[in-house]
Amino acid sequence: MSKRLSRFSRFSFVLAGLLALAGCGDSDVQEVRQWMKQVDNSAQVAVKPIAAPKNFIPFAYVAQDQIDPFSANKLLAELARLDRKPGGGLKPDLDRRKEFLESFPLDIVKMVGTMEKAKVMYALLQVDKAVYQVRPGQHVGQNFGLITSISDDAVSVKEIVQDATGDWVERVSKLELQESKENQK
Repeated sequence: MSKRLSRFSRFSFVLAGLLALAGCGDSDVQEVRQWMKQVDNSAQVAVKPIAAPKNFIPFAYVAQDQIDPFSANKLLAELARLDRKPGGGLKPDLDRRKEFLESFPLDIVKMVGTMEKAKVMYALLQVDKAVYQVRPGQHVGQNFGLITSISDDAVSVKEIVQDATGDWVERVSKLELQESKENQK
């Protein structure tokens, strides 16, 4: 009986193994494959067709016979025409020797007072910490500024500057008296 029992136990062990392997069959995989086939057949792919390329129309360049806008000859001709144009004749005197106060911009020059010597009114102008005496007719500022008049509270300056077109124009500026901090208290 023991032989029979061992044979029976071996047979039952092999049978249990086969049943376990049978449970791992591909029955679920078959269902998934069928579902994928069905979805694949029912799905419709919508791909737009590629548009036809546009026809290229070449540009016909017809300006090759015209004057080159970057030509040196054209520039020289235009400059000569501008020299002949009457621009009012207003130009700064570029040959004149520059005065000392012309080396400073007008916005850093301050009027700090006035004084009178021999019936001539002088303005006291301060640049940094130095004070200078000026009278009408002298020049100040970097734009060819000419002092036209001096009063007790201001200095009038006529400057000659270039406008956007390159013409020289006059501009009137004023340097007003700067009150000291001691006088304001």
